Amino acid sequence: MTSLLHHFQLNPNPYHTMSLLLLLFLIFSFSIYRTNGTYFRSLGVNFGTLGNDLPSSSVSVSRIRHLRAGGVKIYDANPDTLRALSGVRIPVAIMLPNQLISAVSSNQSAADSWLASSLLPFYPKTRIRFLLVGNEVLSDPSTKATWPHIVPAMTRLHASLRSHSITKVKVGTTLAMDTVRNTSITPPSAAEFRPDIAGPVMKPLLDFLNRTRSYYFVDAYPYFPWASDPTRISLDYCLFRGNSSTNYLDPVSKLTYTNLLDQQLDSVVFAMERLGFASVKLAVAETGWPNGGDYDQIGANIHNAATYNRNLAKRMRARPPLGTPARPGTYIPVFVFALYNENMKGGPGTERHWGLLYPNGTRMYDVDLTGERTEYAPLPLPTNNEPHRGKIWCVLGNLTADATAVGDAVSYACGAGKGTCDEIQQGRDCYEPNNLIAHANYAFNSYWQQFRSSGGTCYFNGLAVQTLKDPSHGSCKFVAN
Repeated sequence: MTSLLHHFQLNPNPYHTMSLLLLLFLIFSFSIYRTNGTYFRSLGVNFGTLGNDLPSSSVSVSRIRHLRAGGVKIYDANPDTLRALSGVRIPVAIMLPNQLISAVSSNQSAADSWLASSLLPFYPKTRIRFLLVGNEVLSDPSTKATWPHIVPAMTRLHASLRSHSITKVKVGTTLAMDTVRNTSITPPSAAEFRPDIAGPVMKPLLDFLNRTRSYYFVDAYPYFPWASDPTRISLDYCLFRGNSSTNYLDPVSKLTYTNLLDQQLDSVVFAMERLGFASVKLAVAETGWPNGGDYDQIGANIHNAATYNRNLAKRMRARPPLGTPARPGTYIPVFVFALYNENMKGGPGTERHWGLLYPNGTRMYDVDLTGERTEYAPLPLPTNNEPHRGKIWCVLGNLTADATAVGDAVSYACGAGKGTCDEIQQGRDCYEPNNLIAHANYAFNSYWQQFRSSGGTCYFNGLAVQTLKDPSHGSCKFVAN
């Protein structure tokens, strides 16, 4: 810096002056990004492993490097993955699994032991920068007993890090948007945390993050609010390609929003402020758009996924950073979900279609995570940006599946609801043909049609698929709602 100022004094030429001032500004800006937290040179990527066709960790890390990802987040502390990331100079986020939170929270020795086996053997050669305690724990009512243990577990792990003089690893936890009430219909300025967690969980959590200068790690997906209400929310607004007609004006703060992601993030910002924590930093632990899904899942396609991630990368490349309307100019680390399509994830079809890559390494679509690239080949046109209007059925998709697994799935389907499998009983219209495949088709469809409106899915551990072809035969009629 001193030599630059000396050069400035010896070169009064105005063109030199402007160039040097710009260089000084960029150096100063970069130093701010580095001192305020971990800096990503491009979008980070989530590396999930819930697939039975995924390559080794070393191959996957090679692909992450080829994508020029700015960081990588994993959902455990897998030693093979951490060894593969050794010497790779990108920030890494590791995770304490949900089921270990209670044990670590109640015993410092347990925290020390986990750190000794899961982080210390790899640090600092593997550039671990984030230690996340659990994944979306506050979104699962069945884990409510774990909620009070999140912050104590974070505190113990932070103490363990400090005992080893490790100060570069920030401790946090990932939180879905459902921690904030009614974000799809409430202005960001009116946002607040759910009453069941605001006092007992969020206040001590935010206090910890504030004291340790860590991040609020949020999983923010514009896809979900749009898909649930596509007539009210503009698709262009979600894909960062809106205009003045799609912008949203917060009636209280008078801030203008040009995209739904900013609106989601500022809902978290205002909710934190409401609890007295206005300066806790944000990081986006997950975001993205599904590249495919079931017939009844609107807008899940390659065109929209590529558009979302390309435009997101461009926004995150901006220097100085864009921030959000409530926090302009603030740098936010972002991890895109996900590296691969993961074929063993349960739930609706979109759950298995967020990847940037196929398992063989082929790209789903071209995307430059650095945001540098501006020109791409034309994308395939979307075919499902409007709701599906026809009938859909659910049938057995894997005709070579293990008979025991299919039988177990049929038993599960028939045991749920009322009269789900009455028609495949002996003497009824769908008893014949009396074989496992035919009875599975009927049972899967009957279950799904009965429960789809309340969250039931056509999946059955990967055995079932949706179809547009009516599987009815003879007097055996398959219902379709």
